[in-house]
Amino acid sequence: MKRQRWLLDSEWRFHKGDIALPVPKWQGDTYQWCKTGNQQGVPHAAFDDNAWRVVDLPHDWAVEGPIDQENNLANGFLPKGVAWYRRRFRLDETDADAGYYLEFDGIFRNATVWLNGHRLGAEPGGYISFRFDVSDVINREGTNTLAVRVDASEFEGWWYEGAGIYRHVWLVTVPGVHVAPWGVYVAPSFARGDLSKSVVNLETTVSNRGREPVMADIVSTLLDPKGKPVVAVRSRQRLTAETDAVVRQKAPVRSPRLWSLEQPTLYTVQTEIRLNGKQADSVETRFGFRHIRFDADQGFFLNHEPVKLQGTCNHQDHAGVGIAVPDAIQEYRIRKLKEIGCNAFRCAHNPPAPELLDACDRLGMLVMDETRRMESTTDGLQQLGAMILRDRNHPSIILWSMGNEEPLQSQPEGARIVRSMIRHARRLDATRPFTFAMSGGWGKEFSAELEVQGCNYGIVNIDQYHADHPRHPMVMSENSASVFTRGIYETDQARGLESAYDVNSPKWWNTTTETVWKTIAERPFMSGSFTWTGFDYRGEPQPCEWPCISSHFGILDTCGFSKDIAAYYRSWWGTRPVLHVFPHWNWAGREGQPVSVWCYSNCEEVELQLNGRVLGRQAVPRWGHVEWSVPYEPGTLTATGFRRGKAVMQSVRETTGVPVSVHLIPDRPVIRGDGEDVVMVRVEVMDERGRLVPTADNRIEFTAKGPGCIIGVGNGNPICHEPDVATGRSAFGGLCAVFVRAGRGEGTLTVEASSMGLAGGAASIRVVHRRPRAFLPAVPMDTPQAG
Repeated sequence: MKRQRWLLDSEWRFHKGDIALPVPKWQGDTYQWCKTGNQQGVPHAAFDDNAWRVVDLPHDWAVEGPIDQENNLANGFLPKGVAWYRRRFRLDETDADAGYYLEFDGIFRNATVWLNGHRLGAEPGGYISFRFDVSDVINREGTNTLAVRVDASEFEGWWYEGAGIYRHVWLVTVPGVHVAPWGVYVAPSFARGDLSKSVVNLETTVSNRGREPVMADIVSTLLDPKGKPVVAVRSRQRLTAETDAVVRQKAPVRSPRLWSLEQPTLYTVQTEIRLNGKQADSVETRFGFRHIRFDADQGFFLNHEPVKLQGTCNHQDHAGVGIAVPDAIQEYRIRKLKEIGCNAFRCAHNPPAPELLDACDRLGMLVMDETRRMESTTDGLQQLGAMILRDRNHPSIILWSMGNEEPLQSQPEGARIVRSMIRHARRLDATRPFTFAMSGGWGKEFSAELEVQGCNYGIVNIDQYHADHPRHPMVMSENSASVFTRGIYETDQARGLESAYDVNSPKWWNTTTETVWKTIAERPFMSGSFTWTGFDYRGEPQPCEWPCISSHFGILDTCGFSKDIAAYYRSWWGTRPVLHVFPHWNWAGREGQPVSVWCYSNCEEVELQLNGRVLGRQAVPRWGHVEWSVPYEPGTLTATGFRRGKAVMQSVRETTGVPVSVHLIPDRPVIRGDGEDVVMVRVEVMDERGRLVPTADNRIEFTAKGPGCIIGVGNGNPICHEPDVATGRSAFGGLCAVFVRAGRGEGTLTVEASSMGLAGGAASIRVVHRRPRAFLPAVPMDTPQAG
């Protein structure tokens, strides 16, 4: 039997609300129901779920609403609660020695799992991947019934956390002798820092499920990015019956191609288990060659080159889908961050979906991976260990974070906990430094345990800390937390709106974007910073409350649409010329009144004109911006950027006409017909000259024709209470988005938009046939049950 990884995402039965397990009344029932594998009620194979909804994973039921002021503010006023999931699948296997693992990439939260009436166990954590060995209880030749109870009533964090089976579910079948789950560890090293001389340290955990010992050959072959073998190493290992063994190998590689931000080159280790010369099992593991170093005086180095970490902190939800983010949207988010010059991603405040790390590996994004709970309890260390084991082969990860802003960070008790956590984690991976996002107490207790000092806010203290601790590398693990609403230029906190100018730091711990980045950029000893946040997210709508349902911290809104502040980051984080003038120039009724006009640019000078009249030229301060006060009159506002006295670029704002049409722009023209790929369609409201109307709020309805379906909508408006799981949405600032998932097959997927009084729009996406990941189809209720 060969290894197979089956995707179990399709056609789950879903019931929102709890269904209590039955309590036996009679002695005979009590006797029978307490027997192993005889759980009655929802987990039982005979339970009738035909009236339940059918949903595909990933799934977040909380984002379906409704929004209600009685719900918790931190959760974006969306409901929490309890729900059940069920799925049937059939196997046709006969190998008695085969093993089976049921894997969950993430469930929020307090999940209890049954298979065929057997209670497999529970996972309280809502952010970690976990698995069960179901080899003993699975029906190998027949139908299996899987039931999951999810209790999302309690909080783990203070932000929108969603609810449900929001990441992938897999069934992994393996031969009797196989590589254990997360059982390959790849750790390249360089001799005395020489990047041309690498040794790949390999550690493979092999499981023998059989009742007899065997002699196995473990063959590890390194493949270059094109799949060509580079080097192979072989080890012979006696495997005791029904136990695991760890095999360590070393593979020298001369002059490997390095993984970097600009060229994120990935290699593969193919690990084979051979018995009597024949392949018994094989797995592939992606990795990259790269060298990292944090220096107390000069900051962070990647492959011996200094790199200032231009990072953002991010929660995991997205418009339209909540926390049930499809793989394609994970990659979309990383691409959008790279467009503004971001090179580092902090997973705040929990381990991310595996697919996000895959995207960071492929696209070249550095990562601070963070555990959810600062605990040295059995559960806490188990969750930390799962994060390290799952993620340690990703070249994108450069820091392990042990937590965020804990009250115990200045206490001896906290230091003992963190010491135990790091000791446990270092056994699993010692190739990356450990940090903690500390909001106070720098230099006390926690700090002594950390290889890199994480600093949240408090930029006025970093010079003193460096002076007092000159040998301790530092990173700004969280900073700024300025607030902006896309397309809004007057703050109205009663309505839940913040102006898009960089002037809003209403809390004692906030700091404007320019102040923070100038501080970080001018201090070589600071490795870099992680701005709070890259994307807006549901919940935590500080400093506003109802009717606001999401944060304003993002450089990008919940859809990924850029706010004006994104141009600031592009100016100082990127290398290309940037010139961005704002606000929009639609201010009917304010003729003659002054409007604050800002320009973000990395040009040397900027000249501003209104309707052809020069209003002045200003030098652009490094790490800053230029601004004018301009009496409003309709027409054309033009900013011209100069370098060495020559005009190099222009940015224009025009007074537009009324909305007349809808324009659709897919983020990609071609998607995979695998039933999983998703396209994000940007929707623009245009005037008669084809210009975006920045004040348009027209309601737009969507339909999808061909191989695909609409899974959600959004507009980035923090006070919009329209549902995300819908086929219509109002524009905000002239924009909204619709998310469409491909079906299985190929053809043309057409997304159409219509709005009362406007000419409709359409976009065509080519759906190409790609072999989908292996999946086990769901079995309907009326199929005879086995066993």
